[in-house]
Amino acid sequence: MPPAARVLGLTLLLLLASAPAARAATAGWSVAPAGAGRPSFYAEGTPGTVLTDTVSVTDTGRGPLTVRLRAAGVRIAFARTTVRVPARTRAEVPFTLTVPADAAPGDRAGTITARDTAGRTATVAVRLRVGGPALSALTVEHVAVRGGRITYQLVNRGTTVLVPRLAVHADGVLGPVLDRPARTLPLRLPPGTRRTLGEPWPGRPALDAVDLRLTVTAAGGAHDSAHTSARFVPWGPVSGVLGAAAAAAAPPAVRRHRRRRDAARDGTPVRASAGAPAEPAGSVGERGHER
Repeated sequence: MPPAARVLGLTLLLLLASAPAARAATAGWSVAPAGAGRPSFYAEGTPGTVLTDTVSVTDTGRGPLTVRLRAAGVRIAFARTTVRVPARTRAEVPFTLTVPADAAPGDRAGTITARDTAGRTATVAVRLRVGGPALSALTVEHVAVRGGRITYQLVNRGTTVLVPRLAVHADGVLGPVLDRPARTLPLRLPPGTRRTLGEPWPGRPALDAVDLRLTVTAAGGAHDSAHTSARFVPWGPVSGVLGAAAAAAAPPAVRRHRRRRDAARDGTPVRASAGAPAEPAGSVGERGHER
């Protein structure tokens, strides 16, 4: 064979080896999109759209074939899930693909898999592109201060995946007590997702009245802020002061109570202390007898 022919033959073999397969095959049978030359399924629609297509199962063996169909990653309903194919024939199964009504614009990936009675499988890829306007919106909610931690919730109210940025600011009675510039949070927030998060505050005031504000932003113009108030009181020292004051006030009251008790028992008049009226020694009945 001339050298040029050998080079051409090798080139053709390489091209055939690198070309994408038009069907997923296993021993004796294969599964593929109906029609010629499609290596995978591709669908495009807006939320709520119902699309149709057909999957083909080919039995290249000498005996009949039974397979079960299932889908993953996308919402597909087959006309029938159990397919019986005679030897050396092909069966075509229609199906519908529904784009969820709340689906965000973007690409989705799924698969259609066929499994025979021996457990062998063949899989074909499904690609779905969801159309519609892209909306970037989020809210920050339920801001609270618990101990040395700020808690809050982020909600993606748009149609795109968001990577939020958070800024924290707090003003006390005498001025700012916390000022953290915006930073990117280590999370991706899909559309419709709510996440409860926390922000440490190790150096919070011991005694202050604070107005706290959280501001969140994201690409596409998403922006929101939320406020809350917090009061910080050092209850340990305050409790000690109140306890000491109560202890200092207790002895005079105890002494007055004892004098009144002894006077009632002995019939002795009680001398009033400053600002307190004197109490008679006898009872009402005793005074009436003396009269």
